[in-house]
Amino acid sequence: MNSNLTAKWNSCLEIIRDNVSQATFKTWFADITPLKYEGNTLTIQVKSNFVYEFLEGNYVDLLRSTLFKVMGTGTQLMYSVLTDKDNNLTMEVGTDSYNNRNNGSGNSGNSTPQAMQETIQELDSMLINRYTFDNYVEGISNRLSRSVAISVADKPGRAFNPLFIHGSSGVGKTHLINAIGARIKELHPELRVLYVSAHLFQVQYTDSILQKNFNDFMRFYQSIDVLIIDDIQEFAGLQKTQNAFFHIFNHLHLNGKQLIMTSDRSPAQLQGMEERLITRFKWGMTAEIEKPDFELRKSILRNKVYRDGLKFPEEVISYIAENVNASIRDLEGIVVSIMAHSTINNADIDINLARKVVGSLSNYEKKSISIDNIIKVVSDYYAVEVSAINTRSRKREVVLVRQVAMFLAKKHLDMSTAKIGQYIGKRDHATVLHACKTIANLAETDKQFRNELNEIDLALLSA
Repeated sequence: MNSNLTAKWNSCLEIIRDNVSQATFKTWFADITPLKYEGNTLTIQVKSNFVYEFLEGNYVDLLRSTLFKVMGTGTQLMYSVLTDKDNNLTMEVGTDSYNNRNNGSGNSGNSTPQAMQETIQELDSMLINRYTFDNYVEGISNRLSRSVAISVADKPGRAFNPLFIHGSSGVGKTHLINAIGARIKELHPELRVLYVSAHLFQVQYTDSILQKNFNDFMRFYQSIDVLIIDDIQEFAGLQKTQNAFFHIFNHLHLNGKQLIMTSDRSPAQLQGMEERLITRFKWGMTAEIEKPDFELRKSILRNKVYRDGLKFPEEVISYIAENVNASIRDLEGIVVSIMAHSTINNADIDINLARKVVGSLSNYEKKSISIDNIIKVVSDYYAVEVSAINTRSRKREVVLVRQVAMFLAKKHLDMSTAKIGQYIGKRDHATVLHACKTIANLAETDKQFRNELNEIDLALLSA
């Protein structure tokens, strides 16, 4: 350690000792270690995030005045927080309240430390482009959530932070949070927006530990302006992942960055989650999206039919809305299935066809769809040997079968992307995510391929 730095820090400690009780000094200041003084920034190491938060909340003014006196006016402060004692892993965090009190540097509005700014690069927001406010159908069950979401999109970091949206599967949570992200990017293009599933976050965290780049992982997430985490309930029981997210949450929230999360249940009902995280989830706004009522189901169906350029009789729309009430996903799936039946069998779209398809859906839900079944159906459809999937072949038809199988497995099965990748071609989770995104985009832009996907779904239905 630099002897000059040690001497200066000891001078700081003497001033602090004169201004606090002996017990306070011993508890909060005695174990602080000065690490470096570069540029105009002093970095000190503290033993835990709790110590960092306590110093920030109670002694930041004392630290500021002491550093100004010993090291010069305008000296800035960084903390190196020990986050994993076993592996000696740390993360560096700035102090928004401290820097915003800087008297006259003219940079008080920028709370991002210079070291972190140097790591900031362009990133893929990973938003699902088809989900926007324009095609999000409003009803009684989602009106509050939609209104809050628009407020957050208009003023990220200032209105309802964090935003916690919960509801059962298929009610439109993912659509809504992606719509927020899309609107923020439109209104505030300078902000770094990232949408990520809780599962992918957990995989990235684990990889960062195995590859010994945890600090890079933390710096990346600390550079985000709007962090959107889907299905936060998947953190349950993952203590180390929760700990990493806790530190990221604290850093972003302290620096006025927007946090948005979804879950299949309210914060109070989350099991296997640390209490300190649950408390933070409740800091902002908690909004529930309920299952769509009859009128909203009809509106969603009309929107889907209109968006796809289809023609459905009103009695068919009403019949579907009356008999399919589980989720928006099921409603849209019925429309796709009816269209596929109509196209393949050259049948009119009428109430009889609707009854047949809705009845088939009920039978389908009772079936146990396996990954082997999906692989076989997709392989048969494209006339590719099942064994080819597990080879390293990059032939277009083999790659397509892999990607479609991965997409359908993610759609129909309760399996992680890592397990899907292991089973289909022995690929990693990133390959599965790329495949799902590729197939979704292709289905969105290529009508012929969309019809192929519908036919494969029908083949699964009748297999």
